[in-house]
Amino acid sequence: MLSPTRARATLLAAGAGVAALLVGSLAATPSQAAGQESCRPDGLYETPGVAVPYCSVYDSEGREKMGADHPRRVIGYFTNWRTGKDGKPAYLASDIPWDKVTHLNYAFAHVDGANKLSVGGDGPDNASTGMTWPGVAGAEMDPGLPYKGHFNLLNKFKKQYPNVKTMVSVGGWAETGGYFDDSGKRVDSGGFYSMATNADGSVNQAGINTFADSTVGFIKKYGFNGVDIDYEYPTTMKDAGNPLDWTLSNARRAGLVKSYAALMKTLREKLDRASAADGKHYLLSVAAPSSGYLLRGMETFQVQKYLDYVNIMSYDLHGAWNEYVGPNAALFDDGKDAELAQASVYSTSQYGGTGYLNTDWAYHYFRGSMPSGRINIGLPYYTRGFKNVQGGTNGLWGKAASTDCPAGAGLTKCGDGAVGIDNLWHDQDTAGKEAPAGSNPMWHAKNLEKGVVGDYVTDYGFPAGTKLTGTYVRNYDSTLVAPWLWNAEKKVFLSTEDEQSVKAKADYVADKGIGGTMIWELAGDYGWNAAKGQYEPGSTLTSAMYDTFKSAAPYGAKRSTIDLPTQALDIDVSFDQFPLGDSNYPISPKLKITNNTKATLPGGTEFQFDYATSAPANAKDQSGFGTTIVRSDHTAANNIGGLKGDYNRVSLKLPAWQSLAPGASVQVDFVYYLPTSTPSNWTVAFGGKSYALAADLARGTTVVEPGGGTPSPDPTGTTGPSPDPTGGTCSAAAWSASDSYGAGATVSHGSHQWKAKWWTKGETPGTTGEWGVWQDLGAC
Repeated sequence: MLSPTRARATLLAAGAGVAALLVGSLAATPSQAAGQESCRPDGLYETPGVAVPYCSVYDSEGREKMGADHPRRVIGYFTNWRTGKDGKPAYLASDIPWDKVTHLNYAFAHVDGANKLSVGGDGPDNASTGMTWPGVAGAEMDPGLPYKGHFNLLNKFKKQYPNVKTMVSVGGWAETGGYFDDSGKRVDSGGFYSMATNADGSVNQAGINTFADSTVGFIKKYGFNGVDIDYEYPTTMKDAGNPLDWTLSNARRAGLVKSYAALMKTLREKLDRASAADGKHYLLSVAAPSSGYLLRGMETFQVQKYLDYVNIMSYDLHGAWNEYVGPNAALFDDGKDAELAQASVYSTSQYGGTGYLNTDWAYHYFRGSMPSGRINIGLPYYTRGFKNVQGGTNGLWGKAASTDCPAGAGLTKCGDGAVGIDNLWHDQDTAGKEAPAGSNPMWHAKNLEKGVVGDYVTDYGFPAGTKLTGTYVRNYDSTLVAPWLWNAEKKVFLSTEDEQSVKAKADYVADKGIGGTMIWELAGDYGWNAAKGQYEPGSTLTSAMYDTFKSAAPYGAKRSTIDLPTQALDIDVSFDQFPLGDSNYPISPKLKITNNTKATLPGGTEFQFDYATSAPANAKDQSGFGTTIVRSDHTAANNIGGLKGDYNRVSLKLPAWQSLAPGASVQVDFVYYLPTSTPSNWTVAFGGKSYALAADLARGTTVVEPGGGTPSPDPTGTTGPSPDPTGGTCSAAAWSASDSYGAGATVSHGSHQWKAKWWTKGETPGTTGEWGVWQDLGAC
């Protein structure tokens, strides 16, 4: 995907923020498919008015059906460029361990110049739809299909393995902001950035509609089960993503998050309609960043409710885009991350000692808004590495400062990336120059560890007789769950994965109830060829995951860890108006609560919700709502070895003098210190009763009016017009724009009674907001 992702650490990095950005709210969406509701995954948005056939994919607990030996997902990315036509080793559909995987993500399709999903023009050189591999065992075309290429082979093997689902993945590092045409030249079309966002930052709904319509047609035409969006990145952080895209993306930063939400909502709704028409549920997923830096600029990742599941790119957490030498994909923090230490993360009290460049932190970030089973953690089948490393323990947490920058460096000093024999899978810049990054398939890294020069090196431009310099010694840190190779003579550090680390991560997935794993990319896995005495592409790591998962318990299908009320109110909540980019620290959105019921919520109404332990238990408000943490599942002073629980639970209350009338909103200035996804598991309590929120999209809830479902009850349970909090009637004189009113004066206006908090004249009741002069005393 993903090359290089530049998971910068420093949340306090310098940069400019501009205008505020509104985000989508949690919108209530009652189920329209009563017979299918039991199969709907907890928290998944359902398109209003559409009977989505969830039970075609999910069981009665909302868990995905993947075959008897696959209670957890094993999602493998399969790329379209390892065809063997360039003289390098091929990796075709016939090489996939079909019995070990549950899903295949085909990488990549792109957004073309007309805003449509495309894999290029048809023809014999198109690897997706036209190429053939004569004489290659297993790569024979299915003559019953109207297209050839990888798509033909994928569908041929799906007939043999009908439980395996295929997804077309769109974008990636190189094709988020453009695409490669049929000649291999990159076209700077704007890609996702311009398709979804206009030049002025507004939502390009026409472009989104065109793309979504083409996506539905594409997956139907080529037999895919859904679409995976790999948009790198819809974040407000400056210079995020591919440097080739910065001219376009930086100018649109203020609108990217809002447009991303519009894109995913549109895709979900059009896929749902197609699902209903075809009688089978089409999947929607994304590849999501795991870096705290990138996620800070994605607000609360509001798109989670539209996704069947999220695939976390929990890798590229350290690499040669900066000088700090560390693991590509550590499972846990160890309290020693040099990049985080430099940014004072461990010593700044508001951070709670929380290290946020590891898989466990990223998992908990998403756990704040999703059941564990709708989350998959990413595993890299490739290395990242540095040369000329100074300090550290066998290179770990050392430095590799240099001006020799790889593609993707921007705000930080670049590291000295490994090159040559230590960079077999390297990218190239626009001039064709090797990008130093230490990127290798795991099978090559295993040969380096063994001191073997594989016979394939000549395919990558190395002369016959090439010899290795120095010895590549394997190291392993059990706290981080991270192996690496260290060449003391060359001062080369290569972060790797192998059976020990993959098994530990698979155990973590099983123990946490996580949905499964996502692999970038299958072609990097290894197997031992005894006849040749070398490692080659294989399925060792994928098999290790399968062996762990096949006996695992079903994944976690519930978002909440407490029992929520079964009756829900139509109250909308949203976090919006985030400052942009580097201006957003501390993270300070506005929490907006809107009462869509027919009853007035009285002063003192209590709201509670959970937010992820990816952010410390020190959230607060600056609006007099008394925000307090009533429970924290992680109370340790740091997260070394992992966060101990999922949630911090918050309580806040309407001030005693502040009621919330039907249709009215209240706004709270909210503050927290590390990123968290959309808070969930809301309850609202007043009049001696507690309710869930319809906006939370929880399974098993029924939307009612306060008081148990009567048409328009007041908080005490009586029917009829809602009185003001003191029990009086609407007897005050009508408000007049020409009259003056002193503090304490009461008037009636718009079927509500209002009380002036100070002297006023000409200010219309109901227009001054919760902090304005007029206090809403309720409907009358």
